[in-house]
Parts: sequence; C-alpha cells; structure tokens
Amino acid sequence: MKKVKTSIKVRYQETDQMGVVYHANYLVWFEIGRTAFIESLGFNYHDMEKDGVVSPVVDAHMYFKQPIRYGQDAYVETWIEEYDGLRTTYGYQIMDEEGNVAVAGSTKHVIVKKDNFRPVSLRKKFPDWHEAYTNAVGDK
Repeated sequence: MKKVKTSIKVRYQETDQMGVVYHANYLVWFEIGRTAFIESLGFNYHDMEKDGVVSPVVDAHMYFKQPIRYGQDAYVETWIEEYDGLRTTYGYQIMDEEGNVAVAGSTKHVIVKKDNFRPVSLRKKFPDWHEAYTNAVGDK
C-alpha cells in the first residue's frame, strides 16, 4: 500500500486557548495530505475540475488520541484504504515529531459532475487515475 507523509507546521491560528490544535483543523490537514498523495501519483484536482468534475467528501471520521500543540511539527500520512472505481476512502494518521499518532481518520469521496452532482466513474472518465489508484492500493 502506497503511503505519503507530508509535513505540517502548526500555526498559532490553528490552536485554541490551551495551545492545542482545534479539532476541525485536522480535516484541513487531511486535505493537505490527500492533495499531496494525489500529486505523488502525478495527478491533481485542478485538472479534474477543468473537466467539470469535483470530488466531494461524503463521509468523514476522526479519532483523537493525543493533542498536537502550537510549536510542534506534525506530519500527516495518507493512503487509500478502499477504492472501487467509483468511491475512494483515504486513510490518515497525524503524527508528532516522534511518530506518535495524535489523530487517525478517514474520508470517503465520490467524483461527480460539477454542474449536477451526478456520480462519474473514475475508471471510465480518468482511466490513468484509476490505474494509479489500483496500483497504490496494491503496493506493499
């Protein structure tokens, strides 16, 4: 399974009064990791959107294990948990500098036509992307 690790610099505005990263910011970090993962395969959302297709989140889960604080460096590790040609579930781990998992989670996506939100088969619309995803899931 292919995994991509992306560094995150914790910014002050991402934290609460306790200096702990506010929970909703982890979803933004998931997106940073997902974008880096896709780019590591040689693709990007911008090209997909130029073709009138978008990839909304249809489900999201986060599990909090320990806080990340202002001043720490963090890393988001991203991979594909499940892919069936229509839906993709990405897995994530947010880790501190020592590799301790602070947050784990997943997001599920479909690709749809931007104008009417009708589902589109990644396999048919973007066969190169489909092949890369299939290989990324199978990488060990």
